[in-house]
Amino acid sequence: MNSNENSQALRVRGASHSYGANLALDGVDLDVATGECVALLGPNGAGKTTLVNLAIGLLPRQHGEILLAGGDPRRATTRRRLGVVQQTLGFPTTLKVGEIVAGAAIRAGCSKNVAGPVLAELELTELAGRRAAKLSGGQRQRVQLAMALVADPALLVLDEPTVGLDVPARRRFWDLLARRRARGTGVLVTTHLIEESAAVADRVVVLDHGRVLATGTPGALVGRLPDRTVTARTSLGRERLVLLPGVVSVDRDGEHVRLTTRSPETLLRVLLAEDPGLSELRVEGAGLEEAVLALTSGAEVAA
Repeated sequence: MNSNENSQALRVRGASHSYGANLALDGVDLDVATGECVALLGPNGAGKTTLVNLAIGLLPRQHGEILLAGGDPRRATTRRRLGVVQQTLGFPTTLKVGEIVAGAAIRAGCSKNVAGPVLAELELTELAGRRAAKLSGGQRQRVQLAMALVADPALLVLDEPTVGLDVPARRRFWDLLARRRARGTGVLVTTHLIEESAAVADRVVVLDHGRVLATGTPGALVGRLPDRTVTARTSLGRERLVLLPGVVSVDRDGEHVRLTTRSPETLLRVLLAEDPGLSELRVEGAGLEEAVLALTSGAEVAA
């Protein structure tokens, strides 16, 4: 095993997987380095679930190479280096929070005593004696994260980790993960909250129809999409707006209009000249959500 593999929490090379005649993955490569956060994005049916299940050892490998912390994710000793937070994970309602986290530690081959510091890290110490049935949604999320972190995993896999959490709770969640990443934990996150992933991920991998369409930093992917959005309040009709220079699309709601353009400077000059009463003007660049949509819809983006 080379030193590069030792520095990777996850290494996937040429992974292909079929369900009968359905090819779910077609030669996928994916890396998550130690301390790195990678967002895996794409539409439903893109192959994300299959790829994640291969990475965490829930599916047998058919073709390609998959290494979790340098080992086979199907082996129990390797899976102890893994932490998973899933939307669908349930708790035994009769158990208490402390018992749940201590049990996760024991199953990972650790002493139950490591549960205490993790409960404190996630501000769950006061809830250690509370039964799972009495937890709020945010508290249940923190208990899931405690179960995933109790063995100090090399790779943490997150499936829609902040759905249902308010903004302060989301910030606390990602702040905590930043501290774990600083200690070397790699993070792979799948989410439909694309703009949130843009704020926390070091790198984004866009998957569709079982293939990687693009990979790079959020800024690099957004930079491949030259479109800009101009929103304003104008008296100009749709018939005139669609003929303005550089306009790609027009979305009108009463007097308010949203124009997509690749030449915002030219468009603004004409708009202001033709409608002196133009107001509420705003120009915005494309976000990661627009970039992902463009990639997966087959729209042209810059190389």
